[in-house]
Amino acid sequence: MSTAAGQRVQMTDAQLKELAEIIYERSGIHFHPEKKYVLESRLGRRLAELEMEDYDQYIQFLTIGPYRDDEFQEMFNRITINETSFFRNEPQLQVFENQILPQLIESRNSLKRLRIWSAACSSGEEPYTLAMMVHRTLGVRLPDWHIEILGTDISQKALDVAQSGVYTSYAIRSTPQNILGQYFTQEGDAYELKEDVRSMVNFERHNLKDRLAAKRHGLWDVIFCRNVLIYFDDEMKQSVAQMFEDQLTDDGWLFIGHSESLRGLSTAFEGASIPQGFCYQKAV
Repeated sequence: MSTAAGQRVQMTDAQLKELAEIIYERSGIHFHPEKKYVLESRLGRRLAELEMEDYDQYIQFLTIGPYRDDEFQEMFNRITINETSFFRNEPQLQVFENQILPQLIESRNSLKRLRIWSAACSSGEEPYTLAMMVHRTLGVRLPDWHIEILGTDISQKALDVAQSGVYTSYAIRSTPQNILGQYFTQEGDAYELKEDVRSMVNFERHNLKDRLAAKRHGLWDVIFCRNVLIYFDDEMKQSVAQMFEDQLTDDGWLFIGHSESLRGLSTAFEGASIPQGFCYQKAV
């Protein structure tokens, strides 16, 4: 079936299996066979752009072609949905700002150093939100502290948006008005973060399968990894949980999505009895 005729190229089960293996090997994301229609719908237009007649051609281009790394990024951007916004799931963020953050600041007051990792941060709304919370919690004390906030993602396209610091009205839809006035400048439909927040966050491309790269950054006081584990199978979830255990300080905190759980995946963490917290600490 030809893309030139405006029809979607059909994907065989064998092609689906091969593509799913490539995606899993490179990203850890597991595509079930019943999700074939998702890949077909999101990659069909790409085949038309490349003037390819079938997925065998595309798989070859993706695996042995000179542009295979660039194409994997292009494919990944199309098959994943970077659904995020500033202050997403605010009840959980309030737990971080009002309960966890003051506790960490008190316990680290002698060193005056705080390290936060926002893993799989997409286009940066989460780490910037955390930066705003640290900024307003420390207030005039901020210059005395060494704050490290790192946002990582596998998608370079998403990270490019994050590093620009410019967002649409859709990204700030959950942001309180007083926050918009304090931390953003508006020009038309664009909202640009002010430098005092942007300077608090660094970004880096990182694959959650790469535990050695994570180890290079040392230990973190807080790790956010929300709404990511749902895309992984149990083996990948266990690997990621092990990585977070290795990279979290003994009294640090791990935050995950409200629809996720580490139950049955790791005995290294204990869930905190904090309503709406969805957070964990290392088991004692």
